[in-house]
Amino acid sequence: MKGMEHPESRTVLLKRTENGQRAATHDRRIMNWRRYFWPVVGIAAVVFSLWLLLHELRGISLDDVWDGIVAIPARGWLLAALSSVVAYASLAGYDHIALLHIGKKVSWLFVTLCSFTTYALSHNIGGSVFSGAVIRYRAYGTRGLTGQDVGILVAICWITFVLSTILVSGLVLVFEPEIIDRFSGASHHGLAIAAGLAMLLLVAAYVFGSWLHLRPLKIGSFQIHYPALPIVARQLLIGPIELLAAAAIIYFVLPAAGNPGYFVVLGVFLVSFSVAQISHAPGGLGVLEVVFLTGLSHMDPVGVLAALLVFRLFYLIIPLVIALGVVLYFEHSQLGRDGD
Repeated sequence: MKGMEHPESRTVLLKRTENGQRAATHDRRIMNWRRYFWPVVGIAAVVFSLWLLLHELRGISLDDVWDGIVAIPARGWLLAALSSVVAYASLAGYDHIALLHIGKKVSWLFVTLCSFTTYALSHNIGGSVFSGAVIRYRAYGTRGLTGQDVGILVAICWITFVLSTILVSGLVLVFEPEIIDRFSGASHHGLAIAAGLAMLLLVAAYVFGSWLHLRPLKIGSFQIHYPALPIVARQLLIGPIELLAAAAIIYFVLPAAGNPGYFVVLGVFLVSFSVAQISHAPGGLGVLEVVFLTGLSHMDPVGVLAALLVFRLFYLIIPLVIALGVVLYFEHSQLGRDGD
């Protein structure tokens, strides 16, 4: 009869409801697991790295480190400061490239400040991709960009960083294959050159894919179109400049005694910075230092540690202080607009 519900239909409906609730509970558990997993990994990496660092630097006092910092000449400080400016100017180029790719126009000053703030905060927080996405969504949302626009922008910035790291690392391995000996303790020059050539082939394949106009990558309703060749050219120019400038901060303040040269310092920096990024340790604290000291084990550890402290000052601490001021000003201006 019409209006009467069959008992079997009711049972099926109840089962579907229960299954839906279970699925929702399962999804929440996965979200909670993902939310806490990487922070725990990052903290564990910091603790372990600091333990290794203390073991590595046993016998070195704070006075020794201070003497190492004071020993840095004024020219070194100036060149390191200029290198940090170049590095962050290049990072701003990441966002400009991504906005050019998605066809969105935002004022040059706003993009530069947004990029600077994003990287200054995410470098210190850890989990650069996720934290950078949150900061960019808040900022670019006020300029009319949708969540999908910001998602593509973050993806292009991440691709630019990875592509640049692969390119520069490949060149270092091909022209300075003994860099791998500093971490392995054995000679693997042939393997290093082969790995470097493979990295350069990956970059060439990326460029070739742009020339072929490959189909966009689709993830559900989200899709990323392959960057055009002019965009790729900008990625391969601006991205490497950022890495070269960041490594130069350390190079210019390293002691002259035992200094292996810029190219080796660049290679050690790439390994150290990559490991620090993978560890998800906030600011790569301890991780960067341990790997860098390993790569430059033939040098006086006091001088290397002093150089790394200068790097943290120019690349992390000073940008963080400025970025916090920018965030406070931005949020204050948004409150004023909301009040109007």
